[in-house]
Amino acid sequence: MAAREKKIRRTPRRPAPRSRKLEQHIAVFGESGSGKTVLLSSFYGAAQDQAGREDSQAPQLYDLVADDTTQGDRLLKNYFRMENSAEVPAGNRFRAEPYRFTLSLRSTPSAAERKAMPVDAVQLVWHDYPGEWFERSVSGPEEERRRIEAFRALLVSDVALLMVDGQKLKDAAGEEERYLKALFHTLRTGLVRLRDEILVGGKELVCFPRIWVLALSKADLLPEMDVDRFKALVLEKAADELGQLREAIESMVVGDEALAVGEDALLLSSARFTPGRIAVRERIGVDVILPLAAMLPFERHVTWARRQEIPAKVARELAENAGTIGTGAMALAMFGARHRLPGRLGLISTALATVVPLLSKDMVQDAASLAGEKLRGVHDRALEKKQSLAAILTGFKIDLERAEREGVLRRSRR
Repeated sequence: MAAREKKIRRTPRRPAPRSRKLEQHIAVFGESGSGKTVLLSSFYGAAQDQAGREDSQAPQLYDLVADDTTQGDRLLKNYFRMENSAEVPAGNRFRAEPYRFTLSLRSTPSAAERKAMPVDAVQLVWHDYPGEWFERSVSGPEEERRRIEAFRALLVSDVALLMVDGQKLKDAAGEEERYLKALFHTLRTGLVRLRDEILVGGKELVCFPRIWVLALSKADLLPEMDVDRFKALVLEKAADELGQLREAIESMVVGDEALAVGEDALLLSSARFTPGRIAVRERIGVDVILPLAAMLPFERHVTWARRQEIPAKVARELAENAGTIGTGAMALAMFGARHRLPGRLGLISTALATVVPLLSKDMVQDAASLAGEKLRGVHDRALEKKQSLAAILTGFKIDLERAEREGVLRRSRR
């Protein structure tokens, strides 16, 4: 026995394999009643609704499924009750439950194709933070513990949606500053209240949501409001309060130069609500959420990491850990690892093991800034060569461009 124990102690422990998943987290913040639960149900229901996808001219390259079947069934129940019974799902009061979704390719790649792919899976984790925890104090130690745990869980998120309630904005017509100032003040106070519990020893965080998107929920109630008018209204009526919210977030992070609070904006409507009917297929912006969560962090991290004023620790985190894969692997996933890469990327070997380390910052920048006709060319080649992952990711960037043209999305130019 002693000899066996000695032998076991000498056996080296194998290091954990590096993850090859593109896993993006999104955190949704808003007051109670702002539409967070309806949005999540609409997001997942739309992904599963075959009838709603038949009208699309784009090839269906993937399915989005909930990792937890019970959660998925609950969201679909909400979605179909909205469609068939005009019943709005109840909000998740005082309960923060993350939802994990996996994007699975419809065409199964061969063993050789899978080996060449720099990414094995694309996943989205959705964190819905209860609005009640911003609006009032907790009832006791147990609720305080759950609130802190919920916030710590969403710290890995790259993108946070700040929900502006379209109904409340409409009700405050002519006095929008009254609602907007109160909203940003409430969010700021909630974050300040959490600060000492989240920052161990007062030490600022590297891993923290750094892209905070202004999202107008129930946008169908304000049909005259495009995304630029929405953002202009927020700045006109509550720029100081938005700035104070940004300062509260800055106080919690290392390298606040790599931070965008309210610089990006999005219009959202989970459905069109009329008396006795909820038209779940008349959505605004919901189909942009997955492309936004997948691609915006990559684009922004590459831009920020190139700025020399950002602390090295932050730049390394952003450049090497966009999701759970590096930016080099993300660039290859977009271009397709098995065909000749355009421009300067085509000058290097396309063997995955050697390409990723050789990708220069400029080459990764080329991938992050891919746009317009060049983007469509890469996307079309990926479709032609049946490189589904590359087609999906470049398709996501095309979706973001389309949303900007339609006045639904505005990305920061900084």
